[in-house]
Amino acid sequence: MLTQAIQRRIRELCDERNITVNKLATICGITQSTINNILSRRTTKPTVSTIKKICDGLDITLSEFFDTDYFDSLEQEVK
Repeated sequence: MLTQAIQRRIRELCDERNITVNKLATICGITQSTINNILSRRTTKPTVSTIKKICDGLDITLSEFFDTDYFDSLEQEVK
Protein backbone atom coordinates (compact mmCIF):
# COMPACT_ATOMS: atom_id res chain seq x y z
CA MET A 1 0.00 0.00 0.00
CA LEU A 2 1.24 3.48 -0.85
CA THR A 3 0.87 4.87 2.66
CA GLN A 4 2.95 2.05 4.12
CA ALA A 5 5.67 2.61 1.52
CA ILE A 6 5.78 6.33 2.40
CA GLN A 7 5.99 5.52 6.12
CA ARG A 8 8.76 3.02 5.52
CA ARG A 9 10.71 5.49 3.38
CA ILE A 10 10.44 8.28 5.97
CA ARG A 11 11.68 5.95 8.71
CA GLU A 12 14.51 4.73 6.48
CA LEU A 13 15.62 8.28 5.68
CA CYS A 14 15.59 9.20 9.37
CA ASP A 15 17.64 6.10 10.21
CA GLU A 16 20.15 6.83 7.44
CA ARG A 17 20.67 10.34 8.80
CA ASN A 18 20.47 9.29 12.45
CA ILE A 19 17.70 11.78 13.21
CA THR A 20 14.46 11.43 15.10
CA VAL A 21 11.04 12.02 13.65
CA ASN A 22 10.81 15.16 15.76
CA LYS A 23 14.10 16.45 14.33
CA LEU A 24 12.79 15.66 10.84
CA ALA A 25 9.72 17.79 11.47
CA THR A 26 11.88 20.66 12.68
CA ILE A 27 14.27 20.65 9.73
CA CYS A 28 11.40 20.29 7.26
CA GLY A 29 9.34 23.10 8.73
CA ILE A 30 6.27 20.95 9.33
CA THR A 31 4.58 20.05 12.58
CA GLN A 32 5.46 16.96 14.55
CA SER A 33 1.80 16.00 14.44
CA THR A 34 1.87 15.94 10.64
CA ILE A 35 4.78 13.49 10.60
CA ASN A 36 3.30 11.46 13.45
CA ASN A 37 -0.05 11.28 11.66
CA ILE A 38 1.63 9.91 8.55
CA LEU A 39 3.64 7.36 10.52
CA SER A 40 0.68 6.23 12.63
CA ARG A 41 -1.63 5.98 9.59
CA ARG A 42 -4.01 8.67 10.83
CA THR A 43 -3.17 10.39 7.57
CA THR A 44 -3.72 7.82 4.85
CA LYS A 45 -2.91 10.07 1.91
CA PRO A 46 -0.09 12.51 2.62
CA THR A 47 -0.03 15.34 0.12
CA VAL A 48 2.72 15.77 -2.42
CA SER A 49 3.33 19.16 -0.82
CA THR A 50 4.09 17.50 2.53
CA ILE A 51 6.38 14.95 0.90
CA LYS A 52 8.12 17.78 -0.98
CA LYS A 53 8.73 19.60 2.31
CA ILE A 54 10.27 16.43 3.72
CA CYS A 55 12.49 16.15 0.66
CA ASP A 56 13.54 19.78 0.89
CA GLY A 57 14.42 19.39 4.56
CA LEU A 58 16.50 16.30 3.80
CA ASP A 59 18.04 17.92 0.73
CA ILE A 60 16.81 15.23 -1.65
CA THR A 61 14.58 15.34 -4.70
CA LEU A 62 11.14 13.81 -5.02
CA SER A 63 12.71 11.34 -7.45
CA GLU A 64 15.19 10.27 -4.78
CA PHE A 65 12.40 9.90 -2.24
CA PHE A 66 10.43 7.58 -4.51
CA ASP A 67 13.48 5.74 -5.91
CA THR A 68 13.13 2.57 -3.82
CA ASP A 69 11.76 -0.91 -4.29
CA TYR A 70 8.89 -0.01 -1.94
CA PHE A 71 7.27 2.07 -4.64
CA ASP A 72 8.27 -0.07 -7.63
CA SER A 73 6.30 -3.05 -6.38
CA LEU A 74 3.06 -1.22 -5.59
CA GLU A 75 -0.09 -2.23 -7.38
CA GLN A 76 -2.43 0.48 -8.60
CA GLU A 77 -5.00 1.41 -5.99
CA VAL A 78 -8.52 1.85 -7.30
CA LYS A 79 -10.89 3.83 -5.07
